[in-house]
Amino acid sequence: MVIPAVVGEAILSAVNSSLDTWDQSAGGTLIERKLIDWTNERIGLGPAADGVFTSGGSQSNLQALLLAREEAKSDDLARLRVFASEVSHFSVKKSAKLLGLSADSVVSIPVDHDKRMQTVALAHELDRCKRDGLLPMAVVATAGTTDFGSIDPLPEIAELCAQFGAWMHVDAAYGCGLLTSLKHRDRIDGIERADSVTVDYHKSFFQPVSSSAVLVRDASTLRHATYHAEYLNPRRMVEERIPNQVDKSLQTTRRFDALKLWMTLRVMGADGIGQLFDEVCDLAAEGWKLLAADPRFDVVVEPSLSTLVFRYIPAAVTDPAEIDRANLYARKAIFASGDAVVAGTKVGGRHYLKFTLLNPETTADDITAVLDLIAGHAEQYLGESLDRAS
Repeated sequence: MVIPAVVGEAILSAVNSSLDTWDQSAGGTLIERKLIDWTNERIGLGPAADGVFTSGGSQSNLQALLLAREEAKSDDLARLRVFASEVSHFSVKKSAKLLGLSADSVVSIPVDHDKRMQTVALAHELDRCKRDGLLPMAVVATAGTTDFGSIDPLPEIAELCAQFGAWMHVDAAYGCGLLTSLKHRDRIDGIERADSVTVDYHKSFFQPVSSSAVLVRDASTLRHATYHAEYLNPRRMVEERIPNQVDKSLQTTRRFDALKLWMTLRVMGADGIGQLFDEVCDLAAEGWKLLAADPRFDVVVEPSLSTLVFRYIPAAVTDPAEIDRANLYARKAIFASGDAVVAGTKVGGRHYLKFTLLNPETTADDITAVLDLIAGHAEQYLGESLDRAS
């Protein structure tokens, strides 16, 4: 986290205003709307764009898919289909269930070696959807998958969405930091063609939790989240053009989270954030080179953002299940020691370890030190396992 955002967190907690209606938080409303406009301009969604701050990426994805469902204009929810890569965020399937879609509504699209959605497979599934008399409600492209930081081919996906009439949602909860990047902005080219975008400022903008938003190309689609209550936001306020953010949100009471980002931009500027994100991306690239050159480890993909997925591979053990256990042991042992926290995931059914590097103060020497700890704990486990077997 950056200091201006931490100061903003303290102030907004002390002020304790609810950012739902104009009369409760006029200044907060103006600041949030300004930041939504700023983000939309960075994305390139156009003059009709709008959005609202949310509690996090899962809520943003839910709201985006709600808008997509309503824009599909189908009375038969069982016909609707959502397409997402096999490594997309779990909130896509969870949102589909919450929105009343059928159990098979989310079509999983395979990924390539770099963990990016295969657009040939997507085209095939979209075509089959049409042939089967179903409706392609939305395609969820990911700009920064949770496990790998991989970025789907956004321009090609945009073309397919236009061809098949599907809503294009980009889950950029992680990769949104590239919006301020001074070096790697081109990695999310095509995001400007999305119908909706999820951004998590509390990930790659270095903000305290929570600070997120859902952005839309067409502000009018936010009407699908609008409900009027006489005590809060009566319909007459629309005619009076009173800007109530609650009209756009799934939430009613909301914290003034926009203040943190506003203070960060006022103090550091967008380039300051971008420089920090570039640093962690470059560090991940350096870490990948360390792992690729180290015979003790297998690294899955070269990073597009700041995530490294790898596992320890002993020279003398070939049983995959035993290697799994050694990696799990190493992860638990390091956590118990307090030396580091190493995340984990599964790749091809096997246990892998994961670094998500979002602290610009981390160095390549830190990565090397943790890798040595992992190898040491894994070797200890395997040595003890051999002793027990003998």
